[in-house]
Amino acid sequence: MRRRLPSTAALAAFEAAARHQSFTRAADELALTQSAVCRQVATLEGFVGVALFRRTRRGVVLTEAGVAYSRRVRARLEEVERDALELMTTGGAGGVLELGVLPTFAAKWLLPRLRGYLDAHPGVTVNLTPRTRPFLFDETELDATIYAGESGWPGTEAHFLLPETLIAVGSPALRAEALARRGPSSLADDVLTPADLARLPRLQISTRPQLWRQWFDHAGLEVRDAMAGSRMELFSLIGEAAVQGLGVALVPRFLIEAELHRGALVQLLDLELPSDRAYWLIVPQRKAASPLVAGFRDWLVAQAAAPGQAAGARASEWLVDRGARDGG
Repeated sequence: MRRRLPSTAALAAFEAAARHQSFTRAADELALTQSAVCRQVATLEGFVGVALFRRTRRGVVLTEAGVAYSRRVRARLEEVERDALELMTTGGAGGVLELGVLPTFAAKWLLPRLRGYLDAHPGVTVNLTPRTRPFLFDETELDATIYAGESGWPGTEAHFLLPETLIAVGSPALRAEALARRGPSSLADDVLTPADLARLPRLQISTRPQLWRQWFDHAGLEVRDAMAGSRMELFSLIGEAAVQGLGVALVPRFLIEAELHRGALVQLLDLELPSDRAYWLIVPQRKAASPLVAGFRDWLVAQAAAPGQAAGARASEWLVDRGARDGG
């Protein structure tokens, strides 16, 4: 049975004219004449039997039906374009994995490891899109996402990656400043205390404003201005701000291993703050059986466990502790 489909040229002309609300600008974008765009739109209107534009003295305006149809056409054309780009990129082999990521986690933890995955899967392309909050997979083209929280959400599978434990870090110069500010102490001259950190400028994560208050509570110290300090949205920002000596930061250790290794940051004292959050790979249930998604999932989970039994033990402890808190 022959399909009743409008021509792609007519759809492209209509989508451009709808987006610009102008036949002239659509013609410029498509390298056509204005009359050619008008003919294509008229052809499409004749095909669907519905007026998509109203002609006015000032130009053209989408009808109500035209507004709704333009949104659908734009989405379909974007899908066709995406499929073509995927085929051009892979040459028909492998596939494209669309992955949502937390920007800092991707930059500091995932990207340094991704080369190994790509070397083992030469026909696969991995595209990364920033995602920091839960969303509906049906409204995106994402195959999976990396998420920091307590678990997944309905319609998805959640695969545990890493627990989150936060440590207080600063630049070596800031540590020296803290020691100089302290004055007489019964402790060794090079050992800091929570009270020493209370006198330092603090860097705050704007999306989690209670972290420093929780850290001081965990240390058994009441600090009235625990929430004071410069606010930034990403761990990567406060990590770099700490490197530059702008203050002391609370950051998950695994996101600043490189800075600690090269001495740009130092852990200011041994106290660590366990978090209710963890890092997960979230996969929509409809994608779970995909060989490409399943293979990446298995690789990523293995990478998260790669440090050995210590990392696995921390993950197990986090899950057991979470189960106890939930009554499980």
